[in-house]
Amino acid sequence: MSALMAVQRLGRIPAAFFLALSLVNSFVFSAVDRLGTWPAALPEGLLALDIVDKIQVDPNTTARFSTDFGGHSQAAPAAVLYPSSPDDIATLVRFAYSSSPSSFSIAAHGHGHSIRGQALVPGGVVVDMASLGRGRSDRINVSSDWYVDAGGEQLWIDVLRETLEHGLSPRSWTDYLYLTVGGTLSNAGISGQAFRHGPQISNVYELDVITGKGDTITCSREENSDLFYGVLGGLGQFGIITRARIALEPAPQRVRWLRLFYTDFSSFTGDQELLVSMTEKVFDYVEGQLLTEKDVGNSSFFSDNDTEKIKMLAAEYGGIYFVEGGVYYGPATASMVDRKLESLLKRLSFVPGFAFTKDVAYISFLNRVQEEETHSTAPEDVLHPWLNMFVPKSRIRDFEMGVFKGILKKNNPIGLVLIYPFNKNKWDDKMSAAIPDEEVFYTIGLLPSATVDDWKYLDSQNDEILRFCHQEGIDFKQYLPHYTTQTDWKNHFGLKWDAFVQLKRRYDPQALLSPGQRIFTSSP
Repeated sequence: MSALMAVQRLGRIPAAFFLALSLVNSFVFSAVDRLGTWPAALPEGLLALDIVDKIQVDPNTTARFSTDFGGHSQAAPAAVLYPSSPDDIATLVRFAYSSSPSSFSIAAHGHGHSIRGQALVPGGVVVDMASLGRGRSDRINVSSDWYVDAGGEQLWIDVLRETLEHGLSPRSWTDYLYLTVGGTLSNAGISGQAFRHGPQISNVYELDVITGKGDTITCSREENSDLFYGVLGGLGQFGIITRARIALEPAPQRVRWLRLFYTDFSSFTGDQELLVSMTEKVFDYVEGQLLTEKDVGNSSFFSDNDTEKIKMLAAEYGGIYFVEGGVYYGPATASMVDRKLESLLKRLSFVPGFAFTKDVAYISFLNRVQEEETHSTAPEDVLHPWLNMFVPKSRIRDFEMGVFKGILKKNNPIGLVLIYPFNKNKWDDKMSAAIPDEEVFYTIGLLPSATVDDWKYLDSQNDEILRFCHQEGIDFKQYLPHYTTQTDWKNHFGLKWDAFVQLKRRYDPQALLSPGQRIFTSSP
C-alpha cells in the first residue's frame, strides 16, 4: 500500500504524527551514519533506543570481545554495549525480550577470565560491565554495619582496597583478585579461606539482578529468595548481577605465610584434612600443590638456598607436595602466633627441615598471584586449557594414583596443580553451585599455560582425566564447568536440575542470557 493510499484510507492524520515520524527516521539514519553498517543479526529497532549512542558495532570493537582468557575459543558478537548505568543494561534486555522472534542473545563481560568461551555471544550483544564503574566513585560503598555494596563490574582488588580504608575486609576470596564481583559470584569464588567461611557465594547478603526479561530485582535470603539462590553459582543463566552486598570482618594487618613439604600423598592430605577440621582457629587459609622438579624455582617465596634444597627433594621423589597455610594476625595477637604455630606444627607430618615461613602484609598475601606475575618472564599471549574439578574425599587417593601418578606422570605435567579440601557444611545447598555429596571434598586445579601447539595435547589430557574419573566411578563435579550436551548438564546439576530449569523458565524464558555456557540452546 502506498503512503498516499494509506492516508486516503485513514483519513486526515495530524501533522504532529508526521513530525514525530520524521524525527524518529532522522534519529535512526543519524545512528546508522555514526555506527556504520548495521549487523543483520540485530533488529533495527535498537537504533531507536536512547542507549544507541552507547552501542558499538565496528569490527575493531567486537574483535576485542571475541575471545577469553582460555584463548582458544573465538566468537564475535554483533555489537558491544558500553552502559553508564544498570538501567542501560535493563533497556537492552527488555528490548531483546520484546523483539521475539527477532530477539538476540546477551552476555555480560567482566574481566574476560572464562576458559571455554562461556562469556562469548556469537552474533549477539556483549555488555562491557567495566563501563558501569568507569569514572565513578560510587560503585563501592562500605557500611559501618560490616558489609560492602559493590557493583557487579568491580574487581575484587578494588573492593579489598576500599574496605581496608575502613579497617574491614571480605572473608572469602579467590586466589586472583583481578576478577569481577559478578563473575566470581556467578560461579562460586573459591580460595584457601573457603574451608572456614565457605566460597564467596556463601558470604553474600543481597543482590541486584537484571533478569532475562529486563526486570531489575533486588533479592536476598528473605526477598525473592529463589532468584537469590539461583543466581549465586548460576553461571549467568537467570540474570546479570549489577550489585552485591558482601559480608565483611575486621581486617588483619599481617599474615604468617607457610609452605610445608611432603613426599607422601596420604600425609599431605591427612594434614590438610586436620587443618580444615580444627575447631581451634589457627590457620585462616589452607591450600596445597603438586610440585615437580622443573616447577621448583618459579616462586619468589623461597631463597636461592631453599630452592636448591627443594629441587633435590623433588628430583629424588619425582613429585612432591606442599601445604600452603596462612595465619592472620594484628598487633594484639602477634605474640600468640609463634606459640600457636609451634604447638600445631608438632602434630603435622611434613618432611623435617622443609617448613618455610614468610611474614607479609595482609594485602600482599591476598594479592600474591598478581605480585608473582609482575616478576614473571612468561609470555603474555599464552593459552590456558585449564581443568578445575571437585573430587570427594573418599576417592582422592584413587585420583592420586590414576591422575597424579598415572596420567600426569606419563605425560610430563606442565604448570600449576592445586589440591586442597573444603567443608561441605560451609556451602549452601540451596544455591546453584554443584558440589560432591560428601562432607569433605577436594578442589583440583590443573592450570597450565600453553602455546597453540600445546593446546591439543593438553586438551586431550584433560579428556583422558575425565574419562578416567567416569570409568572409575568417581563422582566429581567440574568447577567453571564446560559441557556440550544438555545430558551432561543434567548430570552436573543432579537433583538441582529440575529447579534450575524452572528458574530459567521464570527469569529468562527466551534463553537470552549467557549462551556461551551451552546449557540451553533454545527456550527451556
